[in-house]
Amino acid sequence: MKIYTKTGDGGNTGLLGGVKVSKSHLAVETSGTIDELNSVIGVVGSHLETNRAEVSQLQTELLKLLRQIQNDLFDLGSRVAACLSDSCKVAEFGSNKPVELESLIDRYDPTLPGLTAFILPSGSVAGCHLHLARSVCRRAERRLVELSQSSVERDFRTEQIYLNRLSDLLFVLSRVVNQDAGVAETQWQVTRAD
Repeated sequence: MKIYTKTGDGGNTGLLGGVKVSKSHLAVETSGTIDELNSVIGVVGSHLETNRAEVSQLQTELLKLLRQIQNDLFDLGSRVAACLSDSCKVAEFGSNKPVELESLIDRYDPTLPGLTAFILPSGSVAGCHLHLARSVCRRAERRLVELSQSSVERDFRTEQIYLNRLSDLLFVLSRVVNQDAGVAETQWQVTRAD
């Protein structure tokens, strides 16, 4: 099978179920943003694998978690790609997925110092990329909300909650990774008018 098909050269593409839409369609924008999020998470994984001469137990644990999240995002993307049809080629997306993320937040957050101020997206390379993933995740959530409010065949409530919790988890993981790397957090210094 060839990588290039030339079928999208005119600015249109096919969604699951055979529906043809413009590449500017909100379903394409939403699935593209989910794909971008997945790619940033892949970058985080590469930094965790190559950050040190020896991968720690925490890094191994986080790599496994990030790979699961990437698979979840592929499932979510397939559901978005079938939003204008009743295609049966769609992955399941269990209502328990947001609860699983909440459990992970509840597991990792208590290991961190309490927040007394907003922190800047900063720190180790992996920590910074987790902040980037968090911000892309928020955009994916906004796009999915917008898509849900348009004329689509699917209910995305569970997926919306998942993306909301995922952005929270990515924030917590950025702090965990920075703490593990021994990198201090940078607090936001509010600029005051003189």
